[in-house]
Amino acid sequence: MQIFTNQSLCAKPHIAVFSSTKVGNFVVTTPLLRGLKDKYPDCTLDFFGSETTKDFEIHCPYIDWRFSLYTQRLDFLDALSQAVRERQQIAGTYDLAINCDGFSEINLVMISAIRPTYIAGVALSLDFRDKLKVAEHPIHKILLDKDWNSREFLQRHQDILKSNYISEIFCRVAYIETDFYQLELPSQEPHFLVPDVLIHVTATRPAKMWSVYYWQQVINWCESQGLTIGLIGSHPQEQQTLYNAGHTEEYLLETTSIIDLRGKTSLIELAGAFRSTKVCISVDSGPLHIAAAVGCPTLAVFGNDVDGDGASPIRLWASRQPHVKLTISDFKCTLCQENSFKNKECLLDNHPCMAYLSPESVIHQLQGLLLSSNFLPC
Repeated sequence: MQIFTNQSLCAKPHIAVFSSTKVGNFVVTTPLLRGLKDKYPDCTLDFFGSETTKDFEIHCPYIDWRFSLYTQRLDFLDALSQAVRERQQIAGTYDLAINCDGFSEINLVMISAIRPTYIAGVALSLDFRDKLKVAEHPIHKILLDKDWNSREFLQRHQDILKSNYISEIFCRVAYIETDFYQLELPSQEPHFLVPDVLIHVTATRPAKMWSVYYWQQVINWCESQGLTIGLIGSHPQEQQTLYNAGHTEEYLLETTSIIDLRGKTSLIELAGAFRSTKVCISVDSGPLHIAAAVGCPTLAVFGNDVDGDGASPIRLWASRQPHVKLTISDFKCTLCQENSFKNKECLLDNHPCMAYLSPESVIHQLQGLLLSSNFLPC
């Protein structure tokens, strides 16, 4: 078991990719999956993902087989060991395993447990006592770097990286050349008439959320333009427990004409809804990445200033596609960056990075996005 440094693989390599439970992580992994199939056209590609993104994984043309590492099934260990045995019997031992979430404990264990010949990304040693030592190679110095979001990170690795974008980093570590910014997702039409505007207002980190009263003003402006608006997200109870919905969504439903579409779609149907709508407006969350991937004109509500400093690691995660526009806050704060974005709540009173992102500026950007897409009269 060695760190991968672009060694030659066998004629029909067996490759495993380990993802995470987050929707955004799967979305930005799609260039890697495509690139692997381009580089190794006869490979068998196994994907270890989650129940959350299962819908996308099943319909992904680059995945030959998948298994949910992130699940609540009671027979998980038995099912996992049996599945790995069967896959090795069918396609042989794993030649290459790629870890796309180095912070995941189960990924760290599993990627070493399957005993691949080569490993791309973070893993544990054979005895599981420590991290596997990475080679002294320029690409693998990225794995030792603790600050992927900063401008300094890109300066340190400018001979290898063209951007901080997480999709490019995944591909570089696995020695894959492809269009790092071209995301791909399958989609299906939802069973309802899709509103003109789809919004998503919640996040797992409250530090990324915008004022409900600001959202209300944006919705009122959309209504004044004759646009219909839909509220997307998981089922309301899940929104409360996992995505810090609080009273935000209920207030908007009570005070505006917004249509409640929470829990009405699978992920693949949500992708279809984004293909049909005029525009998506979303905080930094999974639906934002889905909208970006399917080509939907998207306004990303980030509490980051013109330098990229703020509530979200936008240098790492923000889409580089031209149909995605980023908001700009008038307040500079680097506290989230200094805390590696591990703080759930804002570390200052009154949440200034989001408070200084005015609804007027968002409406102005939204109007420009709709005009450029010919969805509003000039």
